[in-house]
Amino acid sequence: MRFIRQIKPTHLQLLLKIHEVGQLQVAARALNMSQPAASRILSEVERMCGSPIFKRTPKGMETTQVGEAFARHARIVLSGLESLEKEVTSLSSGVAGDVRIGSVTGPAVGILLPAMAVMREIAPDISLSIDVGPSTDLVRGLNEGRFDFIMARVPATQDSRDLLVHPARSEAVRLLVREGHPLAHRKGVGLEELVAYEWVIQERGSPIREAVEQAFYAAGIAVPHKVINSSSLLMVEALLATSDVIAPQSREVAELLTGHDFGARLTMIDTATELSVTPYFVVRDRTRELPRSAQLFYEQVLRKL
Repeated sequence: MRFIRQIKPTHLQLLLKIHEVGQLQVAARALNMSQPAASRILSEVERMCGSPIFKRTPKGMETTQVGEAFARHARIVLSGLESLEKEVTSLSSGVAGDVRIGSVTGPAVGILLPAMAVMREIAPDISLSIDVGPSTDLVRGLNEGRFDFIMARVPATQDSRDLLVHPARSEAVRLLVREGHPLAHRKGVGLEELVAYEWVIQERGSPIREAVEQAFYAAGIAVPHKVINSSSLLMVEALLATSDVIAPQSREVAELLTGHDFGARLTMIDTATELSVTPYFVVRDRTRELPRSAQLFYEQVLRKL
């Protein structure tokens, strides 16, 4: 009999957990299993497949090549079973369930909010979780199964063979200031006029910061040197309200903060140079089936692009 017919989901859960934590005892405890039972299951699976899955070392359990194959396929199988359970539940009770999305800031405001409004009408029982963060964290979360899909940039170091990537948009950058700022109502403000002011901007390496710096480099102008590094929107708003700082933000966020409904008394500098960020994408794992609720939201997002 082929050994694969004897493999159970509990076997795969244990092997995957050992692969993740590197300790049999820790893996057993995480799965509410006794260590002898976990050890027996591991021995049975290794006997069935005829090859060691882990190498025992003084530091713990080191995954063999066979173990790496088990771990890779275990993720797919277990994710598929979880997706099946969610879809059956959804089909039995109507369109419901949890949808987990990760996004960089711009599309979270410009794309996800309108899509959420539609989803409230067609599937009011869906529970939405939206995390906003940098692309590296979002792609890591997608790989770990924490998101159904994300709206982010794919890092160059990411192996994209298992990703389904849908083109989205480029992000425009706007420079936010308080309404009483000296440059607030000027037209065609040059980059050289911006250097003298203090800036509050995301940390080095962030797409918006890179877009700003590249614009100054291209114009042959020294980048602003009076900089407060912060990705906290609350801190940005506080500084804008109390000083003449300049705060680069995505166009969607800038339009939200300067809108009449928000009442923040902020405005955008009319710059002579257009600032833009590299495009982001709608990304999902092609090896995982989306639950019906997540598929509905995914389709709404694609319609908003």
